[in-house]
Amino acid sequence: MTTTAPAPTPALPDDVPVERPRRRRAGRLPYALVLPATALLALSLAYPLIRQVVLSFHEYGLAQQFGQPAAWVGLDNYRALVSDAYLWNVVLRTVVFCLFNAGVTMLLGMGVALLMRLMSGPVRLLVQAGLLLAWAMPVVASLTVWQWLFDTQYGVVNWTLTHIGGDYQGHSWLLEPLSFFFVATVIVVWMSVPFVAFTSYAALTQVSEDLTEAAELDGAGAWQRLRHVVLPSIRPVLLVIALLQVIWDLRVFTQIYVLQKAGGVTRDTNLLGTYIYRLGIGGGDFGTAAAVAMFMLALTVLLTAPYVRLMLKAEED
Repeated sequence: MTTTAPAPTPALPDDVPVERPRRRRAGRLPYALVLPATALLALSLAYPLIRQVVLSFHEYGLAQQFGQPAAWVGLDNYRALVSDAYLWNVVLRTVVFCLFNAGVTMLLGMGVALLMRLMSGPVRLLVQAGLLLAWAMPVVASLTVWQWLFDTQYGVVNWTLTHIGGDYQGHSWLLEPLSFFFVATVIVVWMSVPFVAFTSYAALTQVSEDLTEAAELDGAGAWQRLRHVVLPSIRPVLLVIALLQVIWDLRVFTQIYVLQKAGGVTRDTNLLGTYIYRLGIGGGDFGTAAAVAMFMLALTVLLTAPYVRLMLKAEED
């Protein structure tokens, strides 16, 4: 069998221009579409931040709200805060509360997500509906329910613990700081677990079954498959969830404020959010409150920096 060689391509004359593929030039339309959103974001974030920084260098109280010029005090607000032992107690309390709640929320949310993989369709749908209702419930409405549950005289929690042999008749959960933060932790974790569970479950559904089956054939147990196959596969998602959870738990305000109003000792249960509120709105010292807010911003950056670094490293890998 003989093969015929392809005919050579005829050469073009030198005076015939060769048409080259044109590069698509990006016009100004994409930038014009992004510009309004960018400007709005910069205005909504940059102006309050700059205003907060400027306010922290002034003595700004109730008189300044009625037109009196604010006196420039420089770093005096920051010096007063650094030398204030109570502020450091609040910072330590806030960091411990934040990290503990974030850790418990991640463990429970991940556990619920793993359990949902093992559930049948109807049961999983029922659990997801319950989680969605708990997540969608307004904060103040849910806090009202929790206050009744832990009520001193009529609370279901005291009634249950008393009937199983405990001495909780008339026990007040909000007077002691330890029990106060126990109640606050229960509420915060209960409201945060649905988000972690839904997001983790969505990530788990994307894990390749071939990997888990191959690990099982190699003799890996359930815990080994979870540790060496499943968790590394969803690590980027877990890092994002942990980052958001730390930020949200560091900025907890409504739960603590409402529980303080319900009977908690304010000075012994203040976190940074409620401390800023009571300095500014409650005490009229807006300059010091702004300085504490900047301190809280720096603390947020410090706590979230390791997660951001891990996320960037994971993206590079």
